[in-house]
Amino acid sequence: MAGKYEAEVRKLQEIIDDSRQIVFFGGAGVSTESNIPDFRSADGLYQQKYKYSPEQIVSHSFFVRNTEGFYEFYKDKMMFLDAKPNAAHKKLAELEAAGKLKAVITQNIDGLHQAAGSRTVYELHGSILRNYCEECGKFYDAFYVKNAGGVPKCTCGGRIKPDVVLYEESLDSDIIQKSIRAISEADTLIIGGTSLVVYPAAGFIDYFCGRHLVVINKSATAREVGAELTIAAPIGEIMEQITV
Repeated sequence: MAGKYEAEVRKLQEIIDDSRQIVFFGGAGVSTESNIPDFRSADGLYQQKYKYSPEQIVSHSFFVRNTEGFYEFYKDKMMFLDAKPNAAHKKLAELEAAGKLKAVITQNIDGLHQAAGSRTVYELHGSILRNYCEECGKFYDAFYVKNAGGVPKCTCGGRIKPDVVLYEESLDSDIIQKSIRAISEADTLIIGGTSLVVYPAAGFIDYFCGRHLVVINKSATAREVGAELTIAAPIGEIMEQITV
């Protein structure tokens, strides 16, 4: 386990070895190592210059009012269909297969946890991989949406909407309940690749009452969570050193 974060990785290994009910709560930083940009980092989408802010564009009212503008941004900046799971996604899938990790709760919409083999994944903000006609409910995959000219339309003529939770929209209540239950039953909670800025998701960690709380994030989180172990590093770089 030699390396820059040797002591931290050794401690993380001890915690994982001591755990039987791990839950992982992750954000955009889990996917940046798969070359998917996040919103809030120094080179993230909020720092880029658009006529409207990303938060405005990815809102329910903007989608309704300017669907073409929404899809122009969405296809270009949020749909990365060639992205592959990185070391963090793969290690989490291994931990689940070994019976140690019970759930992945993600704020990401890219589907990479499932692509890596994770089975119990609670997608708080939905997924770009699911898209539905607003009129008849017919399903369309991400490739159809990405390759459609302008606003993707259903064969019935209806407008297609991604199954992604936009700003101004509510999280799915069933996903919320399952996420909170998983966190409340966990003996170890690993928070990775998130600045804990986005609510209500960031508030879910308050339901954790287990033994080990770990934070792995390149930058400081927006709130102090009293973690037993904090590692300021790319999560894939850390997780690939863990032995399952």
